[in-house]
Amino acid sequence: MSELSIEIEWERNEPTLTAQSSKEHKVVYNSDFELIADAASDWGGDPNNTNPEQALAAALSSCHMMTFLALSAKARWPVASYRDKAIAYLGKNSKGQMTVTQIDLHPIVRFDSGYTVSSDALAEMQQRAHRYCFIANTLAESVKVNIL
Repeated sequence: MSELSIEIEWERNEPTLTAQSSKEHKVVYNSDFELIADAASDWGGDPNNTNPEQALAAALSSCHMMTFLALSAKARWPVASYRDKAIAYLGKNSKGQMTVTQIDLHPIVRFDSGYTVSSDALAEMQQRAHRYCFIANTLAESVKVNIL
């Protein structure tokens, strides 16, 4: 089993901890790369920082893309570029708890000049990528994923 880790660092900057205290923190990947994270702006966070909900959408989008590229390479599709805009939606689940209820992916795939695939074949490859994506499989029971 693979073990993948990050480090979180937060310190209180106010005299006492309250609901309004800053949630801004550092996420450290591989003991080297740092990212400043915060609560979503709707919950008092700095909109210039990433938030866990965006990070979840990014993880899904990235995993989906890498799976799509692996499947495309196997099919010998000459993918030249891949872009996506992932959008996470917050709402309440059946227990009334706040959750990420849905993530929409908007992948745009470009191929080498002169190479085309049908829209049906591209849609099928996107669905295959979704089926094999580790993060999508992790979220399978709780988050609706749309590939638009």
